[in-house]
Amino acid sequence: MSKVDVLLGLQWGDEGKGKIVDVLAPKYDVVARFQGGPNAGHTLEFDGIKHVLHQIPSGIFREKTKNVIGNGVVLDPVIFKTEIEKLQKYNLKVKSNLFISKKATLILPTHRLLDQAYEKAKGEHKIGSTLKGIGPTYQDKIGRQGLRVGDILSENFSEKFKKLTNIHFNILKDHDIQYEWKDLESQFMDAVAFLKEFTLIESEYFLNNELKKGSSILAEGAQGSLLDIDFGSYPFVTSSNTVTAGACTGLGVAPRHIGEVYGIFKAYSTRVGSGPFPTELLDEQGELMRKEGNEFGSTTGRPRRCGWIDLPSLKYSIMINGVTQLLMMKADVLNIFSTIKVCTKYQLRDGSITDTLPYELVNEKITPVYTELKGWNTSLKGIAEDSMPAELSQYIEYLERELNVPITILSTGPDRTQTIYRQTVSA
Repeated sequence: MSKVDVLLGLQWGDEGKGKIVDVLAPKYDVVARFQGGPNAGHTLEFDGIKHVLHQIPSGIFREKTKNVIGNGVVLDPVIFKTEIEKLQKYNLKVKSNLFISKKATLILPTHRLLDQAYEKAKGEHKIGSTLKGIGPTYQDKIGRQGLRVGDILSENFSEKFKKLTNIHFNILKDHDIQYEWKDLESQFMDAVAFLKEFTLIESEYFLNNELKKGSSILAEGAQGSLLDIDFGSYPFVTSSNTVTAGACTGLGVAPRHIGEVYGIFKAYSTRVGSGPFPTELLDEQGELMRKEGNEFGSTTGRPRRCGWIDLPSLKYSIMINGVTQLLMMKADVLNIFSTIKVCTKYQLRDGSITDTLPYELVNEKITPVYTELKGWNTSLKGIAEDSMPAELSQYIEYLERELNVPITILSTGPDRTQTIYRQTVSA
């Protein structure tokens, strides 16, 4: 029986997962999303065109790849319909290559309204939600009152929809949120009819049968490990398990079937929205990093907070996920810096030094302890592994020693061609 390889982010999201899934997809028969929803923004760039996918797996541009939206995903039919329509001009075999779990939970229009209401009520303590209805949908899932994709095939789906939205209306009446329900409902029902045209599956059987056939499967995560509901910087986290264990529960595959775990990280750090960020740069260097890396959210457009790489948090993510290979993204963004800083430890409020993440990451006063390395100060355009600047090679080797995991892929730009394979990546 073959294995399920897992690809996920090790930081606060936006690591570049979409590009790498697109690069690796030809090696896999199946690409499967296992959690999250339209709060994800996976950017792929090739042939001079930039694509941003929110719910559809990033293997969709590869003709021979089957793409699965797993049971752990929360799916907005309206956004799904828009995504599919944007892909139509590329003549992709979407309907034959895309399979959707009946157990994926539906995002209703009222979930988006609730998201707005809850975030507005938090005021200055807001989480920084994408306002896509993700949290309220997972709340209903855990509360055992959510609707699932398979429910749209039910004769009494309209009745189920009305029952749940009425519960939501009772909550919304206590919040000052303006909306035109008839328009939202009509748009949603049109999208549900569109969704019925696709292949809805028992994804756990589908994927395990693929494993029995010897198919290679890549599980695609969304967000980042430090946003995991259990292991992230709570409460400034997403509403799902973004770590390797989430691939098992989000797809219905047993832990013994997990193979390689690809951990993606940027050569520096970024974060969107609120929450702790020990190495954040609130100065000119942070602004330079943001501009050089075009660090603006692909889902929200919000400017990303930027800072130096954080090894304590990376070590933590590697440990939690069982990472076997590291993939370093956006090395080219550091081209402009003559000195590169690496956070190796944290100094806490009481003066103690640690290289582990404290429980109270939000309110603990953390001062990064830095090591400085020489920057390469040159363009990485068109380079190969044997022509890398010595300083870049030293940076990579330093990180490998500290993290004790090989860096097998280096990305030097957004296009799929701007990728250096430092060792053979197995599939």
